[in-house]
Amino acid sequence: MLKKKPIASLSLDLDNQWSYMKTHGDDGWQDFPSYLNIVIPRVLAFLEERNIRITFFIVGQDAALEKNHAALRSLTDAGHEIGNHSFNHEPWLHLYSEDEVERELAIAEDHIEKATGKRPIGFRGPGFSLSSTVLRVLARRGYQYDASTFPTFLGPLARAYYFMTSKLSKEEMEKRKGLFGKFQEGFRPLQPYQWRLMGNLIEIPVTTMPIFKIPIHVSYLLYLGVFSQTLALWYFRLAIALCRLMRVQPSLLLHPLDFMGGEDVPELAFFPAMNQPSYKKVAMVGKVLQILSEHYAIVPMSVHAEAIAQRQSKLTSVTPHFYHGTEAV
Repeated sequence: MLKKKPIASLSLDLDNQWSYMKTHGDDGWQDFPSYLNIVIPRVLAFLEERNIRITFFIVGQDAALEKNHAALRSLTDAGHEIGNHSFNHEPWLHLYSEDEVERELAIAEDHIEKATGKRPIGFRGPGFSLSSTVLRVLARRGYQYDASTFPTFLGPLARAYYFMTSKLSKEEMEKRKGLFGKFQEGFRPLQPYQWRLMGNLIEIPVTTMPIFKIPIHVSYLLYLGVFSQTLALWYFRLAIALCRLMRVQPSLLLHPLDFMGGEDVPELAFFPAMNQPSYKKVAMVGKVLQILSEHYAIVPMSVHAEAIAQRQSKLTSVTPHFYHGTEAV
């Protein structure tokens, strides 16, 4: 009898072209340029071919625009889960007041439900932005899980690279100084846990390599693959071997640009691996998910959260503590 595989969740942050331009400080983002009509059919075909269902974290501003409704509705029509990725996609969400967070989540929920027919029960902050204020609002609004923590020591390096390639003023950089978190984020747990004093709210971290706490999300693997695809896949196999050894059920992260090349969106050429054509990137994503599926059953985030909730009595309870900007709660 075949042994049942443990589960691994898979999600895609559906950041749109305008949101990347906004964070990067580029002009023209206010017109909300979009590639959703290109990337969503491509991703859906890719997932359908492999019979995989995942979670798409949608930005509320995209759901508010009628031009995006057909593409977004196709996600739920195909059986995928929908999550909330904020309304304005501002990686300085941790600086919002409680009233601002409440409005941000509520308006995103309403537009996402209108566009997709589903109300989200999971949240991921843009740029992994999170605070105890955000957690309180999520718990109060009945969210089942948050997926905003990114336990890695490399956040400052990622932020430095982003700033070097941006057109941001000093004031804008100051607002974004918490982007990707600080070095201390690497000390966060990889295993899911409950937030203390936040009801039943579960945290499912974006998985990084156990022990070393270095990124293994697909965008990072594609960046390594520019130098050597063999090395990138070996690196991912090592990460999965460590996950199995440490009994970590991975939660792997995708982005739209993992399925797009410079020929699709030349305006985003500043992103790593955007010098690669889309067909090469899609093929690489396929190899990564094949490795993952050899050892884990791939499920949406909500299924992962439900499995965790069933083991709730065994979960570690963690007090919120954040290192974004000057906040330490």
